[in-house]
Amino acid sequence: DVDKIAHKVLELEEVKEQLLILGDILTSNKIDRKKLGYIVFNNERKMKYLKEVTWYYMEKIIDKIIKKNKDKIIILDYLFLKETKYFNKSDLNILVDAPFNIRLERATKRDNITKEQFMKRDYSYQLNEEGFDYIIENVDKEKTKKKVSEIYDKSIIHR
Repeated sequence: DVDKIAHKVLELEEVKEQLLILGDILTSNKIDRKKLGYIVFNNERKMKYLKEVTWYYMEKIIDKIIKKNKDKIIILDYLFLKETKYFNKSDLNILVDAPFNIRLERATKRDNITKEQFMKRDYSYQLNEEGFDYIIENVDKEKTKKKVSEIYDKSIIHR
């Protein structure tokens, strides 16, 4: 889960120092992800800066994970993966998406955010389905698991 890597990167002192330019993002001298999210989801330029700063460190960590596990199957779960070097280097690209109303319901419950906050977040990145080998609609958990298993079984047989 690349988001977990991003959360670890936000704990780095050098990242914190670079991100202070974005505004009031600290609580108890640590980056407050809720404050940071509010700022970047309301400002495209600041979102771009956040991604540039954090991706540098995230990429180093991902590269180490890949190098250490090169004989294993590696799954990178990341909304912005298509914008990275990893998308074109992947053997298989799967887009797992859900209809707007389901994404809204899940995010507002999980992240305790308002519909308006979700709308800004959701519209900050519009998915382009081009280039994906498979697209899975994630509406029902069991159906999604079944589809992932089918894709896994099919791809493993051909390797």
